[in-house]
Amino acid sequence: MIDFLKREGIVSVTGLPAKLHFILGGARSGKSARALSLAEAALTGKGETPHLTYIATAEAGDAEMAARIRRHQLERGPRWRTAEIPLHIATALLQVKDPDQVIVIDCLTLWLSNLMHAQMDIGAATEELLHALQTCPCPAIILSNEVGLGVVPDNPVAREFRDHSGRLHQAMAAQADCVDFMAAGLHLRLK
Repeated sequence: MIDFLKREGIVSVTGLPAKLHFILGGARSGKSARALSLAEAALTGKGETPHLTYIATAEAGDAEMAARIRRHQLERGPRWRTAEIPLHIATALLQVKDPDQVIVIDCLTLWLSNLMHAQMDIGAATEELLHALQTCPCPAIILSNEVGLGVVPDNPVAREFRDHSGRLHQAMAAQADCVDFMAAGLHLRLK
């Protein structure tokens, strides 16, 4: 059983719970389904009302996006608490006191886009997030879209976004206990 848990990223190779699990992949690659499955499996046997927290970075800028967000909330079900935090994820994580929960953050690319739009310091925000994840008392599963596999973007803003994204992903992967890459609903363990 412990081998299965290690393989699935529910516990690290040391047998302790994986503190930080980073899931990277394309849009609609299965990242969210994997994250929710891992989070719920990590809390199996921890009582009838385990705490599952979903930090959403998306903002409903139009009716289609609002409907999409609502659909995702309904799919997660009543076991999940949702916190909509488009910018200050680190601040929210530093307030967490309950070690008996799992947090899913979806997703870093939307968060990065929000930071750029707000003209915030990306490097400082990244450092704050990495520090908050280290001090957070409970496991976290972080999702992000891999945008660096395609062609070089044709405009400066898109290239800046791609570059920030690549640096953010490298920093997150370096700190993570487990890193998965998702494609077509399948995961490949990178770390």
